[in-house]
Amino acid sequence: MPRLGFADRDDEPAGRGFSAIGLPVRLLAASAVIAGLTMMVRRPSPPSPAVPLQATPQRPVLLDTAPLRLSEPGIDPVRVEPGRIDARTGLREDILGRGRFDAIEAPVLRLAMTRGVGAERAPGLFVLLARRAAQPAPGGDPLAVSRSGPRGVVATRFGTVETLEATLVGATTRTCTGFVAAQPALRLDGFLCAPLGTAPDRRALACTLDALDFDDPADPTTSATFKAAKARSDCDRPGIAVADPVGRTGSISRRRADTKN
Repeated sequence: MPRLGFADRDDEPAGRGFSAIGLPVRLLAASAVIAGLTMMVRRPSPPSPAVPLQATPQRPVLLDTAPLRLSEPGIDPVRVEPGRIDARTGLREDILGRGRFDAIEAPVLRLAMTRGVGAERAPGLFVLLARRAAQPAPGGDPLAVSRSGPRGVVATRFGTVETLEATLVGATTRTCTGFVAAQPALRLDGFLCAPLGTAPDRRALACTLDALDFDDPADPTTSATFKAAKARSDCDRPGIAVADPVGRTGSISRRRADTKN
């Protein structure tokens, strides 16, 4: 028997009413997700934490004073500073000094002994001289190399020593001689200044290095090197003039003699 009136809801296709209502809801939800993603993209990312910079280089490790001596006579006392380990190379450095740079009437010596495997491998003499000058002596000020002069060599009991005449500037200005001597696992470098602003002659530098002594049972290798260092030295030849092997310079006395008529 046919049904009369409006069709029953059960006769409608399944899900038709849900689809009609759910489509707008899904569109609104998709729009909300897109808007949220857009906001996340536009939002600036939080700043990354700042990485702290190393304010100062590593300080060298200080050690006991080494038995480094200088038997050369002089008015000013000899000072040996506490040893230290270079943080860059791991080598030990011991510094011996005598005199004050601002006391122009007296000589000045600043000598560094570097020990360890590879100590003989070093930068050029000018770099070494600038480094030693910049390290102030106790109670003193850092120095600077304002001008470099002729190079030369000096015979010492440690063998041939390379030299470089240079003008050092601090509280006053002085002409000094930088030097470096290198042997396996050992290096001696520094500078020597003569009184009254003149450069030290060749023999004076040789005698100063010959008077250096070191004897430490804790370092038999370096002690043996000092005891075995008996090469012929310019200190044994009095009256020798400062001379460059290729003739680019001469002693002060020789320069003055050459200017006489």
